[in-house]
Amino acid sequence: MVDVARDGMDGLHLATTGDYDAIVLDVMLPQRDGWWVLQEIRKVRPDLPVILLTALDAVSHRVKGLTSGADDYLVKPFAFSELNARMRNLLRRAPVRHTEVLNYCDLDMDLVRHRAARSGKLLDLAPQEYRLLEYLLRHPGQVLTRTRLAEQVWDMNFDGDSNVVDVAVRRLRRKVDDPFGEKLIHTLRGVGYVLETRN
Repeated sequence: MVDVARDGMDGLHLATTGDYDAIVLDVMLPQRDGWWVLQEIRKVRPDLPVILLTALDAVSHRVKGLTSGADDYLVKPFAFSELNARMRNLLRRAPVRHTEVLNYCDLDMDLVRHRAARSGKLLDLAPQEYRLLEYLLRHPGQVLTRTRLAEQVWDMNFDGDSNVVDVAVRRLRRKVDDPFGEKLIHTLRGVGYVLETRN
């Protein structure tokens, strides 16, 4: 799965809240440039592989990029085959990440013990509900479309007339939200769902 950010602020949000194997970061971005985004990423994701992509080809710019925390630096124009090769090489060298616990607010998921809890109370989840909640926890704050959920959680092509995603979300809400005061799973009508706090 590849996500695209149109400006530096959106890019930083995705990079620090999403579960990505690597980032391709353009230096010349609206709102906040890639130099700033890279520095902010490194504060919270020091091991996340980042390739800087830019038309700035001076040696001083390359040195700045690498000393600022980039793992590689690719100058435009470039061949996609070279970008792919650099990305594969970077991912081979990247440390293997073993995330065992996911959490958001008072919601926790232990991937080793295969159980979830909210406010310390264990949730009795069906396998499908567990996979759906895991995907939401891996993408907090991101609006997830029905199509994306169908593809990633059920590994199926989404049929616009199908309500399988909506039914699963309703069942999950009964267990994750209904018994508790604060609601975490929200609907964006006509778009999809998002896991976030709204207080």
